[in-house]
Amino acid sequence: MSIQWFPGHMFKAKKELADKLSDIDVVIEMVDARLPMSSSNPMLAALIQHKPSLKILNKQDLADAAQTRAWLEWFAGQRNTRAIALDSGDGSPKQKILAACRELAPHRVDSVKPLRLVICGIPNVGKSTLINALTGRKVAKVGNEPAVTKAQQRIQLADDVILFDTPGMLWPKIEHETCGEHLAASGAVGRNAMDEESVALALIATLQRRYPAELARRYNLADVQAEDFVVLETIGRKRGAVRSGGHVDMQKAAEILLTDFRAAVIGRITLETPEEWRDIAAEIERRRVIEREEQAQREAERKARRAGGRRARPGEDDEDDEQA
Repeated sequence: MSIQWFPGHMFKAKKELADKLSDIDVVIEMVDARLPMSSSNPMLAALIQHKPSLKILNKQDLADAAQTRAWLEWFAGQRNTRAIALDSGDGSPKQKILAACRELAPHRVDSVKPLRLVICGIPNVGKSTLINALTGRKVAKVGNEPAVTKAQQRIQLADDVILFDTPGMLWPKIEHETCGEHLAASGAVGRNAMDEESVALALIATLQRRYPAELARRYNLADVQAEDFVVLETIGRKRGAVRSGGHVDMQKAAEILLTDFRAAVIGRITLETPEEWRDIAAEIERRRVIEREEQAQREAERKARRAGGRRARPGEDDEDDEQA
């Protein structure tokens, strides 16, 4: 299942961010602790290159605690990168974030040359909620749907700290179907860009593999390893998503499952591990190599056709035939 969502305001946000980055000391990227790399923007990584980066694993209270620790260690091993985990119950996010940013940019120590930060993240990752917590007032719109913030804003976070907020951004091409499924399951993708039943079936397959006990307990499943379609149908039947005639409304069943996952009522779940991500990243790179080779082949074929057209102009063969 291919999931792509890159509306116009995201393209504008990308351009504005690219123009701003030269003046930025530290790039803060909020990711979803349940899908840390699927929610980490590869377009942003290409833009910032080696600029210091702080990764905030948000919604840690919804994620598997052991896996969050593993991901914090993984990010900490990356060049010029720090990582912290937060959730909505964290009482002092400002101190944690500023301390980490000052470590990454120790040359910015006074208001003459303020520390300049930019915060980025996928839609619906909790960025606006965090900004309101950092400032102690409502300066960013908050909503349950992705893409609430659509314009960049400048915030004086402290006397010597300026924070630039950016709209939630995905990227033009989600290169691996698993990443798209995880993003859609988390609520980062607009509903018009996905088939919720397909996303729910993919989520069930992940839960069967990594959290079967939690899945069985939540929905009282006798056979948690049944086919994913059967499991979703059973969930719908147990939760009353039944049409007249006894048929399960699979769309409604999918909505029930996705809502439960997003609220962590199934359990604290992380959809991907660092080890699994290494395999996904290797597959993405393999596909890129194949795509580059195919593009080079197409370009060579176009050049050959153009060269052939120059050697044999229209009508030249007919003139040779007449002379013969």
